[in-house]
Amino acid sequence: MSTETLTQDAVKLLQQLIATPSVSRDETAAADIMEQAIRSYGYEPQRIGNNLLIKSDTWDDRRPTILLNAHIDTVKPVSTWTRGPFTPVIEGDRLYGLGSNDCGGGLVSLLQVFRKIQESKDSKAQGFNLLYLASCEEEVSGAGGIRAVIPSLPKVDVAIVGEPTGMQPAVAERGLMVIDAVAHGKSGHAARGEGINAIYQALDDLLFIRDYKFQRVSPLLGETKMQWTIINSGTQHNVVPDECRFTIDVRSNELYTNEEIFEFLQSKLHSDLKARSFHLQSSSLYNGNCQPSIVNLFLDKFKELGLQPFGSPTLSDQALMPFPSFKLGPGESRRSHSADEYICLNEIEHAIDTYLKLLSEI
Repeated sequence: MSTETLTQDAVKLLQQLIATPSVSRDETAAADIMEQAIRSYGYEPQRIGNNLLIKSDTWDDRRPTILLNAHIDTVKPVSTWTRGPFTPVIEGDRLYGLGSNDCGGGLVSLLQVFRKIQESKDSKAQGFNLLYLASCEEEVSGAGGIRAVIPSLPKVDVAIVGEPTGMQPAVAERGLMVIDAVAHGKSGHAARGEGINAIYQALDDLLFIRDYKFQRVSPLLGETKMQWTIINSGTQHNVVPDECRFTIDVRSNELYTNEEIFEFLQSKLHSDLKARSFHLQSSSLYNGNCQPSIVNLFLDKFKELGLQPFGSPTLSDQALMPFPSFKLGPGESRRSHSADEYICLNEIEHAIDTYLKLLSEI
């Protein structure tokens, strides 16, 4: 099969997916379409909820394993769409539709790459095992998404995540931790200056969050950053508030764990803190479980193909992967979650070609 044929099949499948609403936690119909496509190519997928997993038919436990992953779910369409978000329309080289860029392009391209490698004459001589995973609930980091699949996976040496990166390798990405904080005071009558104002109690904490600079700076991701993004206090103008609630958004680099940051903030802030979760850690191709030989092979291939590794500020299912990973996919991150989202057809063709070159001789 030529790259042109693979691209045509990828675009046809992506049009079907765009026409099938698949907002996070409501992906059953889209998963059905993916399953039908996979079966039509001659593979028997393992379905775990709305996640679909297939593996190479020449499996050998002695080989390293590469996972190809992208997600089938989308965010809800914003109100400023000028086209129907669920109506796939091709205008020139652009395919418009919700999820086309994030990350339908990567989803269908990686499936065609799996198919091409499996059907190639030298697949038995391939130096690695190959897994393909179409996952759900990525946009909400849901428990029914990749977290439900990881326990069923064999050992993975490296994962390629098909998020839109302009087909440049994002070899690290920031983590996320959301913290809910409460500063306590004592209510009283504002006219008499009674009570303890909870807003004043929170001020020192808010200034610390604004001004503190984390010391460990990543060459790929820069500083770990935090800021308060929501604040709420008071019931009426003449009552001194007894509570001030605020939310802290923390974006970590790979040099800190979320648990470490949380313990540090507990030691510095006076407010009561509660982290919503710790599991969205910063991730990297260079994590502690990596095999340097495998990583170096990919780094060498990046150079050979003229690809430029970078650090990504956006979150993906990488954060949930306990193995080395990097993002590489067609499209541009700035188009994601926006009105009139689109992917270029030549981006899909270029992605398929680049993936195949990247995986050759690994």
